[in-house]
Amino acid sequence: MKLDYIQPGTLVEWVENTAPFLFREAAGSVGGRLIEAGDFVEILRRVKAGYEWPEGDGESVEDYFALCLAAHHGTVATFIPTDVDSKIRGLLWREARERGVRRRMFEFAVEAMGWPLEGVSRRYTEVAGRGPVSGHNGEQLSVLMGAMEAFLRDGDEEYAERAWGEVERELEREAVEFETAIAGKGRELDALRIASSVTHNVGDVDQGLSYWSKNAIYEPARGAFGRLAHENTKPFRGVFARAAKVYKKVMSAEGHRHYPLRGIKGLRQHAELLLPLGPFLDEWGGRVARHGGLSEEDKAEVLGALVTGCRKIAGQKGYYRAIRGFEDALGASGVGALLKKQPNSVRKDYENAELRKLVAVSRESFESSMRKGLAAALV
Repeated sequence: MKLDYIQPGTLVEWVENTAPFLFREAAGSVGGRLIEAGDFVEILRRVKAGYEWPEGDGESVEDYFALCLAAHHGTVATFIPTDVDSKIRGLLWREARERGVRRRMFEFAVEAMGWPLEGVSRRYTEVAGRGPVSGHNGEQLSVLMGAMEAFLRDGDEEYAERAWGEVERELEREAVEFETAIAGKGRELDALRIASSVTHNVGDVDQGLSYWSKNAIYEPARGAFGRLAHENTKPFRGVFARAAKVYKKVMSAEGHRHYPLRGIKGLRQHAELLLPLGPFLDEWGGRVARHGGLSEEDKAEVLGALVTGCRKIAGQKGYYRAIRGFEDALGASGVGALLKKQPNSVRKDYENAELRKLVAVSRESFESSMRKGLAAALV
């Protein structure tokens, strides 16, 4: 590969480290261009199997772009996301010096927006029948912003308009999902989840825009899509600013990167143990506690990380809920047996009065308080 970036084999190794379940079957074929593949898992498996990189500069950019999108899609909701943001948002669009290369990359990016989330994420929500809303959408939007900048800079009006349309359609879809969730009784928790996702997503749009210069040709796009979670409330009926208000008042403490859980290899082995959107982690904690593919040592390690995470991450509630899920699944004796495998410091933290108070709250009471938080934030 001619590009001076992370080598393809190394990138795939990083993906396999955090999502080994994607590689339990071999590649169906190593032939055919990556940019022409419709399956992100097949792209990753082909590269692992020894994909022969194309010689041409344009083809090399196209296929590396396809690999980066596949790696990102496969890992962005795992415990250790593969960091290729700068490449898919900006750098590779600048490496693509031919109009045809940029257009093919755009077509591929639009197709990739339809890649399934099942098996690589548990962080998506859908209430309006417009398709699931997740953090993946923000990543996709930032890629489209990279495409739009490249087309505007090149004077490619046809594809700049197409990129604009794709961004507008995606943001409208997400806006409708949030509006539907807050309008319907019984959807309060989904509304909170969607608020969290869409606030991050328009933040990703802003990140994409951050790669753009101050040239006046970009100002219409900035006005249409920039700062939607802040002062730019005219587009999309001001929905994203409203969602951001909910997020900041109710959910922002859950937006951390879960560093306490990243070192636990057992969690990475099973797609069904991917982390949902916090703080609603009762069910996840119970699933981990009962999972037949985890050893008792693995479970003890997860419980220990949750306990210490409660102390390290101020304001978050999700880890307390996951601990409650452990307790509901295993009972006091089962949790006690796991704690015996942990250092004295963890056992001491587990008995901390504040932790015990928060874990003692039932799931029903906790979720009721979150519904009330949503109602207050919407006033």
